[in-house]
Amino acid sequence: MVSRVIPVDPFDLVIFGGTGDLARRKILPGLFRRFRSGQMPDGARIIAAARSELDRAGYQQMISDAIQEFGGAEKDDTEAVAKFLEVLDYTPIDAKGEGGWKALSKMVRKDVIQAFYFSVAPSLFGDLAQRLHDYKIANAESRIVVEKPFGRDLESAKELNKSLADHFDEKQIYRIDHYLGKETVQNLMAVRFGNVLFEPLWNNHYVDHIQITVAETVGVSGRGAYYDRSGAMRDMVQNHLMQLLCLIAMEPPSQFGADEVRDEKLKVIRALKGVEPHHIVRGQYDAGPDGPSYREDAENPRSFTESFIAMKCHIDNWRWAGVPFYMRTGKRMKARTSEIAVVFKDLGHSIFEGDEKRHRNILAIRLQPNEGIDLQVTIKEPGPGGMRLVDVPLDMTFAEALGAGEHEVTDAYERLIMDVIRGNQTLFMRGDEVEAAWAWTDPLINGWEARNDVPKLYDAGSSGPEDALMLLHREGRKWREIRG
Repeated sequence: MVSRVIPVDPFDLVIFGGTGDLARRKILPGLFRRFRSGQMPDGARIIAAARSELDRAGYQQMISDAIQEFGGAEKDDTEAVAKFLEVLDYTPIDAKGEGGWKALSKMVRKDVIQAFYFSVAPSLFGDLAQRLHDYKIANAESRIVVEKPFGRDLESAKELNKSLADHFDEKQIYRIDHYLGKETVQNLMAVRFGNVLFEPLWNNHYVDHIQITVAETVGVSGRGAYYDRSGAMRDMVQNHLMQLLCLIAMEPPSQFGADEVRDEKLKVIRALKGVEPHHIVRGQYDAGPDGPSYREDAENPRSFTESFIAMKCHIDNWRWAGVPFYMRTGKRMKARTSEIAVVFKDLGHSIFEGDEKRHRNILAIRLQPNEGIDLQVTIKEPGPGGMRLVDVPLDMTFAEALGAGEHEVTDAYERLIMDVIRGNQTLFMRGDEVEAAWAWTDPLINGWEARNDVPKLYDAGSSGPEDALMLLHREGRKWREIRG
């Protein structure tokens, strides 16, 4: 089977912050893989712009090293790397001043697709947008890509939206959340809306509850100063987990188009009820054999910032009335995993005598580390001795089911960047989505700050604070085990 790839026209992609960590680790290695697979047309160019006084050859060497270090190239890719480097150019630039902008204006072509990737701090978004306009580099068809954090509250998000809207229409703005580029996230929509088996069951008549877990084994060392100003709520829940919740809960769009999908996601956010304080658990990882405590990593011995958060949410609409959505995310957990689990209700009656165990069908969507989907079903345990029931997964790991060679599992960044070039905004957040998410998030943050809530300590390498386990246990439910 040969995958159908939508061709793209020639383009100029300008990466502001082209010497930064994200560009070297994700963006350029991802673009190399798209180049190697033949998805970049003849005439495509990538222009990096940053403060460093490099020349083109120096930048090409930097990216050659990055491709080797961060997994873009195989041993026999020497020729492909050399050809890819010919596509790269570089110019020093001052984002807040005037230096380098005339040179950039001469480099960017007017007769091809233009995309500008703002791989910089959000405080520079407005300056870049202003100068792209002043120097007449961008036009009415240009696309800009902006990274999170998109604000730290509703007010700052509105200011950022305005700084971009002063020079670009909403159809030109691509707010990137790499979680939405994962193969599994997109397959979630295919499973829901492409199979008659699931959609009739996707409601409060059959679903008991839904769990969304994003666990990380790393702490905040090296980025403690940034993280201590944001915390898990701002860093993860407001964007990543909120987007996953929207995709699992939204109504079927009229078609798989950008605005149709985002309209339905927006309805979910607006239907989210406020969360009561006793349904929120915040935590901080403690010191352990493998590392220091959160407060040591953050270099703030009095920090009240959460490195873990769990909460019980409700969506106030007919489909999901009465169905709890449990979300949790944390640092220094026992394993690195991202998973959405749809837990279906118990059987109304069991015909099997002596079988007292609760058997539940669970549809688990794994986002990392091994992307795939499995459905837990109940079967007879093989062998003689009566009708003994066991729960087993029907497992589809994408790399195994589809063949890693024939269907390469594409990195989220490379998929999303190529969607920008194609002009497809489906997997990108719209401005009103971002603002609606902050409008829901702000009261929760303001509430625990007003109460001076202190996060609960939890052991590094655990599943989080005991209070988070009780969030489900007191209702007769339990979290799925965190496993890599």
